[in-house]
Amino acid sequence: MTSATAEGRHDDGLVVGSDGLARPAWAATDALLREYYDTEWGVPVRGEHGIYERICLEGFQAGLSWATILRKRAAFREAFHDFDPDAVAAFGDSDVDRLMTDARIVRNRAKIAATVTNARATVALRAVGGLDALVWSFQPEVTPAPRTLAELPTTSTESVALSKELRSHGFRFVGPTTMFALMEAIGLVDTHLVGSHRRACSGLWHPDGSRR
Repeated sequence: MTSATAEGRHDDGLVVGSDGLARPAWAATDALLREYYDTEWGVPVRGEHGIYERICLEGFQAGLSWATILRKRAAFREAFHDFDPDAVAAFGDSDVDRLMTDARIVRNRAKIAATVTNARATVALRAVGGLDALVWSFQPEVTPAPRTLAELPTTSTESVALSKELRSHGFRFVGPTTMFALMEAIGLVDTHLVGSHRRACSGLWHPDGSRR
């Protein structure tokens, strides 16, 4: 058993909100992050479009907070044509220059260029099964069952392998840590703390970490 403070914070890193639900501290106070945690994070994402968007946003997040990316997500979607791979694949240098002047998004030339490169790589993957099939082929047989924040991994054997495979197809900003964050976000692994109300929310995993 873990102890709780008067504020509802447990020593396992969970915080019990006014609604009686336990969430990790990062999702407990900010309304936007709480909504994301309760409705999106860890819910399975399938299909080329959704996975391409998540890869791009995880790449933009590198070195920044996820809250920053969430607050800019609508602007990102507008700037990158709702992350339509065909549309973004057609971007040229002038589009990258134009996006570098758009203060609503993260103005990092390497990340913007990678979004274009990754769109082209996504289109090319259609000839060999597609992005969705490639990414989901790295779902492990078991998922972590962390009870405390200290037990949360940041990479895995599968995220290292996925990173290597995507790089071999020309993707950029897809390092093992970024790919593990992607795997968490789209339900490939479940790293919700065992005491969280969202544990096993994907429907793909049992609370103990075994596959359904």
